[in-house]
Amino acid sequence: MTTIASFSYLGIGFALLSAALLTVGNHLQSLGVAARVRANPGAGAAALWTLARQPSWLVGSVLFGLAILAQLAALAFAPLMVVQPVGVAALVFSSLLTAVITRTPPRLGEIGAIALSVVSLGVFVSVAAAVSTQATITDAQLIAVLAVLGVVLAATGAAFAVRRGRGLRAGGYVILGGLFSGFVATLGKTVILRVQTAVAGADYRLDENNLLTLACLLAIVVAGALSITFVQVAHTVASPQLVVAGLTVVDPFVAVVMGITVLGEAAGAPPWSFAVFVLAGAGALAGVWLLARTGGATDAAVDAASARVT
Repeated sequence: MTTIASFSYLGIGFALLSAALLTVGNHLQSLGVAARVRANPGAGAAALWTLARQPSWLVGSVLFGLAILAQLAALAFAPLMVVQPVGVAALVFSSLLTAVITRTPPRLGEIGAIALSVVSLGVFVSVAAAVSTQATITDAQLIAVLAVLGVVLAATGAAFAVRRGRGLRAGGYVILGGLFSGFVATLGKTVILRVQTAVAGADYRLDENNLLTLACLLAIVVAGALSITFVQVAHTVASPQLVVAGLTVVDPFVAVVMGITVLGEAAGAPPWSFAVFVLAGAGALAGVWLLARTGGATDAAVDAASARVT
């Protein structure tokens, strides 16, 4: 297995840019969805056309696409377990954006939650950048990722079948959006590494190895479409801050677990680093949970300020 060079700090920079774009894009998409509901509360093609004509939603979608490109750039330079946790910064950016929109400074509880998230995230990413490695992805690893995605797709279908068309709770859509977003990042990382390996070896044959890579690209399209769909539905039943909170918790969790267990990015990490990962990860999650909880009281103020914009 060939080790591939990592430029972790460059990857972290792109990941921070992605988090900022995601925050603003998520907020603008939320405004567009709210405007669509007011203009056309129904569903179907007419509602979709109404949404597509909302300038805020269109701009938010463009920023969302740019956030994905920035995240892919980050994945090209650094291991998955280094890049994805940086997404927690999106919730910090969301809290600051809320303060700007409502013209209200963050409360003491929010500041404490932000500090806990940032410090914990800094420790996690710093240690991960120092001990993680990225190497060529074997066929077995890629098949394992696709198999896990297949199980998740089957479980999702079963959940909707049990609900019998009644839909899910708000948290369910947020979790599913983050879950499939995590798979997009994981699959994207596998494709990037396999392409880097193919280019380094001048291997452009359409053999079973490269066919697996193409299958991975198809899986990215499926997972990405589902993630976008569930996020859009989540915007109709949950606040923007809850949506961002869900994405910044579930997405990195899935990606880090897959990076460690399947892609082997922590194969050479010393035992003490795993204790740091657990403690720092728990601290970051606690900060996110506290921030989402304390930010709930500002939702009405955000809605009122947003209504003036739309």
